[in-house]
Amino acid sequence: MRKRAVFLDRDGTIARDVHYCRRVEDFEILPTVPQAIRQLNECGFEVVVVTNQSGVARGYFTEETLLQIHQHMRQELAEYGARVDAIYYCPHHPDDMCDCAKPRPGLLLRAAEELGIDLRRSFMIGDAVRDIEAGKTAGCRTVLIADGLDARRELTNPPDYVAGSMLEVAQWVVGEGHQASS
Repeated sequence: MRKRAVFLDRDGTIARDVHYCRRVEDFEILPTVPQAIRQLNECGFEVVVVTNQSGVARGYFTEETLLQIHQHMRQELAEYGARVDAIYYCPHHPDDMCDCAKPRPGLLLRAAEELGIDLRRSFMIGDAVRDIEAGKTAGCRTVLIADGLDARRELTNPPDYVAGSMLEVAQWVVGEGHQASS
């Protein structure tokens, strides 16, 4: 049986959205995220980060720096008993029109193929329209984290759920995941 996964956007979902996070010191995990990810881990979901990182193509930071930031994220989460199982990122410039930059579903499709994930039993979580569009196109259920912003008006195809925090997301996903697996 193929695995269930929760795909997470990075900036604005896992960590504070810093304009082109260029240094490890600028990376700050949002409140409740470690607890939420740990809950998803404990319920048997693969947790996969899918993130656009055009700052690499723009020359704002190198892939080496990006990998250091991701290693720091993994270490911080591990302090809370949480883990991400994989990280997929798009380093391309938006003008490149690659298949991996959200809102296109390339990162999710590649992860599903490589990790044996059933996209129909999986979830895409993000704070932007592009995250929801990528998830819907890939065949996932979707959750928009909206912290007072009404991004729903921009969506022609609304998310399955709207939450105010990652902890709320995890609780909803776990409930929905149990229903889908029964």
